[in-house]
Amino acid sequence: MLHSRTHLRTRPVGAGNLRAFEAVARYLNFRAAAEEMALTQSAVSRQIQALEDEVGTALFLRHTRAVELTAAGSQLLAAVQHALPRVDAAVRQIRQSTGRQSVSLTTFASFASMWLIPRLEDFQRQHPDIDIRIDASDTSVDLDTADVDLALRYGPARVMPAGAVRLFGEQLTPVASPWLLRGGPPLQRPADLAQWPLIEAGDAHATHLDWLTWRRWLDGHGLPLLVPRRWLYFNYAYQMVQAALTGQGIVLARLPLVAQALANGDLVEVLPDTRLDSPMAYWLIPGPRARERAPVRAFAEWLAGQAQATRQTIGDGPDPDTLDQID
Repeated sequence: MLHSRTHLRTRPVGAGNLRAFEAVARYLNFRAAAEEMALTQSAVSRQIQALEDEVGTALFLRHTRAVELTAAGSQLLAAVQHALPRVDAAVRQIRQSTGRQSVSLTTFASFASMWLIPRLEDFQRQHPDIDIRIDASDTSVDLDTADVDLALRYGPARVMPAGAVRLFGEQLTPVASPWLLRGGPPLQRPADLAQWPLIEAGDAHATHLDWLTWRRWLDGHGLPLLVPRRWLYFNYAYQMVQAALTGQGIVLARLPLVAQALANGDLVEVLPDTRLDSPMAYWLIPGPRARERAPVRAFAEWLAGQAQATRQTIGDGPDPDTLDQID
């Protein structure tokens, strides 16, 4: 019997019960874990007991109305929380490689809405056999564990990981709907903005995006005390630009995101000589398996072409110190 228990505790732990363990540890509740896994509570309890027998010690302290992790349970949970997402991501990648070709990418909502999605039809015409999945969220994901091939991100060069490809930089410029300007007071110099409604990001002053604010732009043009006719506040860049498109005011826009609207004449630069450089840029970050999959390489090459066109449109040259190649 002693030999049996020693053998049991030195061999690798079977993975079958780890999902039940992770669910119970996440909820600290057997019933909630059982509901998530579509099992009975007793079945989950048996899985946890079997895992504790394999590990050789208790993983949970069981109280009358709750459970809590033991020190051993906390140690195991730290490993399981990293391991299971990696396993799931690998399985999804395998399934993708045996089915339809696809590319998955993550980016923030405003970039997806204003720059990426309007251009996607071109890629689909060139590659009708490749499916595209976009996760538009302002929360960054871990490319090492997430089921994502590419990330499109926004930030200064100093915070980007090795291998990041600079797509283009940005400038800030005041823009408005042309028909709004036709019926309003003269707008020939920055001080004239006092007669117009200005559109602003509601939380920009409370975040690291202070350089996107009108106040910074006004300070830079010697107008620290200017007060506009009224303020309009929104959460996202695409909401701010949509408000400008519908004639509700003048927005301090990120030039790469409105370049197409300016080219189409839907928006106009109201003070074209007052562009303000931003310390930010837009980046392509390949996931660890991006180079292994032909559809991902095709999408990255297409994206590089679109970025080059944007650089030419906004007058932004490539930065050789921060450019990388995916292939």
